[in-house]
Amino acid sequence: MKLKSLVLAAAAFAALAGTAGQALAQAKEQFFPLLVYRTGPYAPNGTPWANGKQDYIKLVNAQGGINGVKIAYEECETGYATDKGVECYERLKGRPGVAVFDPQATGITFALTDKVPQDKIPLITLGYGLGASQDGNVFKWNFPLMGSYWTAADILIQHLGKKEGGLDKLKGKKIALVYHDSPFGKEPIPLLQERAKLHGFDLSLIPVTAPGVEQKSAWLQVRQQRPDFVLLWGWGVMNSTALKEAVATGYPREKMYGVWWAGAEPDVRDVGANAKGYNALALNTSGTEPKVIQDILKTVHDKGQGTGPRDEVGSVLYTRGVIIQMLTVEAVKRAQERFGKGKVMTGEQVRWGLENLALDQKKLDALGFAGVMRPISTSCQDHMGSSWARVHTWDGAKWGGMSDWYQADEAILKPLVKATADKYATEKKLTRRDAADCQS
Repeated sequence: MKLKSLVLAAAAFAALAGTAGQALAQAKEQFFPLLVYRTGPYAPNGTPWANGKQDYIKLVNAQGGINGVKIAYEECETGYATDKGVECYERLKGRPGVAVFDPQATGITFALTDKVPQDKIPLITLGYGLGASQDGNVFKWNFPLMGSYWTAADILIQHLGKKEGGLDKLKGKKIALVYHDSPFGKEPIPLLQERAKLHGFDLSLIPVTAPGVEQKSAWLQVRQQRPDFVLLWGWGVMNSTALKEAVATGYPREKMYGVWWAGAEPDVRDVGANAKGYNALALNTSGTEPKVIQDILKTVHDKGQGTGPRDEVGSVLYTRGVIIQMLTVEAVKRAQERFGKGKVMTGEQVRWGLENLALDQKKLDALGFAGVMRPISTSCQDHMGSSWARVHTWDGAKWGGMSDWYQADEAILKPLVKATADKYATEKKLTRRDAADCQS
């Protein structure tokens, strides 16, 4: 009996050791879960974004990984649906070496924001998500890097003011927001309402039911109201449909201004010359000239390892995917500087790395991102790190006519961020982080 017990114990120990050994081997790699939507009405926009992220991972691995740590990854299809996004998160969050999640959707971000503090996994929401999550003293685990929908809306109003000869010239103007009727589309409304009070323009809100393939009633309102400008807050098929409806109703495309998720090749390709004059925000450049894009072409695509078609490399959303993955890698690298170079980082450690990003122009140039984006520097208080964007224009065949850089007005943004973050903290019974927590 004793012998049998010893044998069983030894077998159990061996099995446990084997499992632990396997986990240890897996944890030698940094794991990046990739939430994607390659199917459904948002696939034309979600696919190049996802391809850019994968190709950058392949480039980093080909160059030796993150200080020798290779990156493992797995895609999980969400179809842009919040429930599927949560399912992907729950399935992948326990993988060895998991470091960070990029939900790729504002709705999914809303759903995960209450989960990640318990799981200690940060969320990167570059150019989307909750505007108030810029406040790192309340939203410890959210990182709306490079901009939010509040900064986007603010910059568009600044641009319109400049076109009219000054923000005071917006008084009495009519501005319509045609928006995706979802958390994504509703996010800019508080900022636009604040700007409307300041400058005296008339703001009308025109929701479009997701996914946005039917917009005739919305554009009937546009035709009836005859706004001086239309702001388009769309994604996926909604954008090209909106442009086609603008053509059908005779609304001038040069008076239309899209958010940076409505300013890529898939949005205008089907409309072509009829979309000439349409404007949209740009967080990044496009094209194959940047060194990082050339490196991807040579190191990944020339060797037959590209994730998508070669002619997509360097497009607007592809490049944005590359930027997101670069910032994720740099957060891991920054964490390694504090917690151990060449080691796999935990979610907590990567959160610190995201909170201490310091990518000046010299570092961006060294990474091959010269001219692609603005420098970015985060802190405990500021989880955004950069609030700059430009406006580019579709000339009928390609994006061009890039404006100067605009920075969101902090005098307007900061009070809105703090008030909304404080309200969230009160509702969730959270206390603001102190100086000691900011060092953790």
